[in-house]
Parts: sequence; C-alpha cells; structure tokens
Amino acid sequence: MSVPVSLMVSLLACLVAAGAVPVQAAAPAATRATPTLVGIRAAHHPGFDRIVFEFEGGLPSGHDARYVTKLVGDGSGLPIRIAGRAILQVGFTPARAHDAQGTTVPRRLAFALPNVMTAVRSGDFEGVTTYGIGLAKKTPFHVSTLQGPSRVVIDIRAAFPTVQRQVFFFDRDNFVDNVEPFFRPVLRPVLASAPATGVLDRLFAGPLAGEKSDGLRLLRSHARGFADLVVTGGVARVRLTGGCNSDGSTVTVAGEIMPTLRQFSNVDVVKILDPAGSTESPAGDTDSIPACLEP
Repeated sequence: MSVPVSLMVSLLACLVAAGAVPVQAAAPAATRATPTLVGIRAAHHPGFDRIVFEFEGGLPSGHDARYVTKLVGDGSGLPIRIAGRAILQVGFTPARAHDAQGTTVPRRLAFALPNVMTAVRSGDFEGVTTYGIGLAKKTPFHVSTLQGPSRVVIDIRAAFPTVQRQVFFFDRDNFVDNVEPFFRPVLRPVLASAPATGVLDRLFAGPLAGEKSDGLRLLRSHARGFADLVVTGGVARVRLTGGCNSDGSTVTVAGEIMPTLRQFSNVDVVKILDPAGSTESPAGDTDSIPACLEP
C-alpha cells in the first residue's frame, strides 16, 4: 500500500523535531591557517639580549619558554647538538617552520651577542615548532608578543662583563683553492671570568650567517662539543665529545681548537683528547691530537 507523499513529509518533520533524524550541521567556517615561522633575529640592548621569532599568519595561540638540561628532538627524542652553558627552550603551538617549498627559517643560527650565541631547531612536528637557545650564562628572561608583524620576543638578561676574543673557523674557499691560511679568526664576546670556555662554546656555535657567506665553516670532525677543559702549567687539555673522525682529511677540528686556545698568554701547549680521553702524547710540552684526528 502506497503512502501519500503529504503524509511522508509530515512524518519526517515530526521525527526531525523529536531528534530522531540527525540534521546535517552547517559547513564549518574556514579553519585558521597555522602560523608560519619566517624569521629569527637577535640583538643586544643595554642589560639584555633580545631574540625575536617572527610569524606569518598570526601569532601562535600558545608559547612556552623554560630552561632544560639538554635539547632533544620533538619527534625522535634524540639529543640535538647545541653549544652553550645553558639552554633556553622555546616552543610555539600551533606553528610550523616550513611551507610547500620547504623550511622557512634556518635550522641553526649563530649570534655574536654577550649571552645569546645560537638558536637550534629541535622540532617542527605536528603543529609544534621548538627551538633551543644556547646561552653563555643562565639568567632571568621575559617573554612578550608584538603585532604588525606577529612576533614572540624573548629578552634574556646579559648584564655581565665580556671581552672580545678570537675564534678560528675553517675557510672552505681557501682550502678548495689551496691558499693558506685554511683557518681564519673572527671576534666573539666571551665572559671575562671564563674566556677559554667561552671561545670554545663560540666555536661549536658555528660562524654567523655573513661569515658563512664569506666561506667560513665549523669543521667538527664528528665532535658534538667539548668537555673537561683545564689549563694548568701552560698546558690546555680539552676532550672532544660525541665523536671523533678525520675522515682522512688533512684539516680537522684541531686546526680550529689549537689557535683558538693558544691566543691566551697562559697557554703554550694544547692537547686534544678523544671522547674516551686519549691523545697521542698525553705528557710533555708538545701539542698533541688523538689518533682519530690523524689523516
């Protein structure tokens, strides 16, 4: 038996009103684009260093900054190499550091400021972007936001005395052209109370963007950093951490470390140790490098 159309319409209307038949929701409004990190810059101001993270597409709705003992990858959980005596980690959500063409900001940046020496990305994963800021010293900080353009601003106290000292980097262009010197110095501010540690921290932070354009590179020879730096009786001893391999090259991280440390009047000899603490000539008054740095 057929049911009159008018009766079917009336029945459907009653079911809808009673909630027995779901009503399709209106299409949601266009979702807000994820803010994209497009710039990182830093500068010194009286008493503090300022590092600025600039975004397109608005500000991330959340940001978090805190000191951590090590920098790890957001997705992998693996440690990430970063120079400095302290690590200030800052995270943005939702945010990304890439677009359809690839990354929108460098993964690593070095700065020649009293406290801020490097910014290293540790995550661009599932809408969360994270950077570690390598510092010369753990000090108080303040986070604020600005519009036009959208920025997260971190002011880090830097009211302490510094001195300018040399840091030697590998000159890739000179090496390719076989024109010495293969290592060239640049100036960096370091803590007046610990200049030897300061210059090696600056070494492993790497060259500035402009210095990279001029051909300078950090030649690590697989080392991730250094430890156990001691200067006694005119001898500086320093142990590489993380790895050590010359890859058969005649130039290694030793060519950067030795002149960087020898600039100090209390250093006559430099002994570089491998991660296990060995070097070719642990005693005596001659420079030495471990076997892993020999070509």
